[in-house]
Amino acid sequence: MAVETDKDRVEETSTGLNRRKFLIGGGAAAGLVVAWAIWPRSYEPNIAATENEQIFGAFLKISENGQVTVVVPQSEMGQGVYTVLPQILADELGADWRTVAVEPAPINPLYNNSLLAEQWADSLMPAGTEKLSENAAFRWVAQNVKIREKFMVTADSTSIPAFAASFREAGAAARILLTKAAAAQWDVAWEACTVENGIISHGGKTLRFGELIRDAVTQTLPDPVPLRPAGTGNLTGQDVPRLDLPSKLDGSANFAGDVRLPDMVFAAIRQGPIGETRLKSFNRGGASKITGFIDVVKGEKWIAAVATNWWAANRALDKMSPVFETRGFMADSDKIDTALRKALDDGPGIRFISRGETKGMFTEENLLQARYHADAALHAPIETRTATAEYKDGGLELWMATQAPAAAVQAAAKMLNIGQDRVTLYPMLSGGSFDRNLDNEIAGQVALIARKMGRPVQLVWSRAEDLMHDHYRAPSQARLDAAMAKAGRVEAMQIKIAAPPSAREQARRLFDGMGNVEAMRSSVGEADKKAVAGLDVPYDIPNLTVDHHSAFVGVPTGNWRSNAHSSNVFYLESFIDELAAKAGIEPLSFRMQMMNNQPRLARCLTSVAAMSGWDGGLEQSGQGIACHSMRGGYIAVIASASRGGSGLEVRRISATVDIGRIIHPDIARQQIEGGIVFGLAMALGSATRFEKGLPTAKRLRDLSLPRLAEIPPIQIEFIRSEEEPVGYEELGVPAVAPAVANALFSATGVRLRQLPLFGEVS
Repeated sequence: MAVETDKDRVEETSTGLNRRKFLIGGGAAAGLVVAWAIWPRSYEPNIAATENEQIFGAFLKISENGQVTVVVPQSEMGQGVYTVLPQILADELGADWRTVAVEPAPINPLYNNSLLAEQWADSLMPAGTEKLSENAAFRWVAQNVKIREKFMVTADSTSIPAFAASFREAGAAARILLTKAAAAQWDVAWEACTVENGIISHGGKTLRFGELIRDAVTQTLPDPVPLRPAGTGNLTGQDVPRLDLPSKLDGSANFAGDVRLPDMVFAAIRQGPIGETRLKSFNRGGASKITGFIDVVKGEKWIAAVATNWWAANRALDKMSPVFETRGFMADSDKIDTALRKALDDGPGIRFISRGETKGMFTEENLLQARYHADAALHAPIETRTATAEYKDGGLELWMATQAPAAAVQAAAKMLNIGQDRVTLYPMLSGGSFDRNLDNEIAGQVALIARKMGRPVQLVWSRAEDLMHDHYRAPSQARLDAAMAKAGRVEAMQIKIAAPPSAREQARRLFDGMGNVEAMRSSVGEADKKAVAGLDVPYDIPNLTVDHHSAFVGVPTGNWRSNAHSSNVFYLESFIDELAAKAGIEPLSFRMQMMNNQPRLARCLTSVAAMSGWDGGLEQSGQGIACHSMRGGYIAVIASASRGGSGLEVRRISATVDIGRIIHPDIARQQIEGGIVFGLAMALGSATRFEKGLPTAKRLRDLSLPRLAEIPPIQIEFIRSEEEPVGYEELGVPAVAPAVANALFSATGVRLRQLPLFGEVS
């Protein structure tokens, strides 16, 4: 088709190889390149279109009545991706925003997240290749692994930076084709036509998009496709109405739990403790007394009750009193703490960051050392894991919210022992996620239940099940050493992080189809670059090392909003405050003297100080400061806090943010503000300990989350910038906890070195 570009076509060969075979002997980047070169197959857009619609590439279709439908390959979890990406395309296209609609993309390698694949390269490649990620050939291969693995994943704030250029190019291509079609009718040069609000004009003549779609696809595109000059469109930088908001307000939006099918039944599930668990026994007779109860479906490690309504199914499980047997290790926080401490003190470390030379820099006279700890943290989104499935004629239809749709299809197909082409997935809106929806175990469970029942089934995990079988933010411990000169300058710093190789474990679940125990065991002892995320220290410290000490903790871990940045930035920014106190320098000035190479972060610091009325963090002032740079974005936070008889009171949080050119200011503000609230929740709770293979937190009330009345006023100021837009969905999280901890130190003189701040000290 005329609108096809190089990005619409990807070459690959079907050789029967899988990722594991492809990477065999994977120490040599050159060998990987050779292996990649033997792979030719093409992909075409597989968007569904009516007879009144015309497809323009992989991201756009336009109807005869002028409706512009933008196809978005990223999961909408409340972060606004169903508005921001269409806004980029519509601005370049010259569309009328009132005519723009959105729909989720089907599974197709054309929608793979190449930026995320590059960022996850170390996690995707074999153990021992950590340093190869610095090799250009290796990085190129890592990016292209996504083609074979259908790396259609939403994570790590990559939606905007990964797809902004593609959406802009798609809008430009369609605009030029439509303009050429209009120019051909008027016999004028297409460059002389103007496009605005869905109308193409030349002189007094006008044509609407819908009138031109059939002729447009017969036109050819120039190479390269010219983009509009910056600022030409009228949508970028505007608070256009969110496309998903009206349906959410009137209740017509369909989340996973809203799916209703004819003859549908409901299922609840019970799963045993974390570890090598199997279902040992249950009492079916007790369930038969529950009105509405229909049947029981057993998995190897779980049992589900099916009924005419979910409440009856859940009560039936209570009456069945299922008994599980767990062999081998069982999650226990005392053992986790010991494993982390042992890894930190005695285990081998892999160095991921190094500048200068720290050896011999530390002496008894100049050394300041501190240890920190963070417990495992839970996702706890509003919507627990939910999926609906119908099995008929040897195929499965599946409705669920997922951040990794190809992995969800794989999990369902594997459970039923059918081909993945026999599974049709309908991506649903997600009621929050914080990366919880990277877990697709429920897809296999609901698939098996649906086949057993022979009718549509909706499976909903209870809140207790969702918390007890989470993929937690990894627990970790840290040791930070600094060598300080007499003038207060930090001459050297070494940071050691003990944590499980969470990203490598998660990659095995997502892309190799491993279960929790297998993924944990297969990654034991492996180094994980993402375990030290957030510790590429922005300060001008000439000698720096950062090491990861791998530890087995016995609980499944994975992505969590801001990932290891959430704990590592707490460690670093709290320690910087400790160094400032040791040097007798107020915390802002202490940071600014080390900001020679960070002008954007320095500006955030000075701006937030002016906005919040920074008083220097004087003794008993109750003000604390922290900053962070993350994925191209910058933030500085000042918290005002105190500790009284009723606990912690945070009086105000101020933040200055630089995220480059802002597409939708209101959504950006919402996400930064939401991240700050999330960071405050992390400082106060959101965590769990473990006993006998189960988390101690089993209800929302166990998480010590702040209530609405406890959320302080939040001030946010954006720095105007024309830099490329970056992902900001997680940027607000990491700096809040250290700012609050530093404020408490200012107010009380007590230094808290654990997350949650008032949690157990390991």
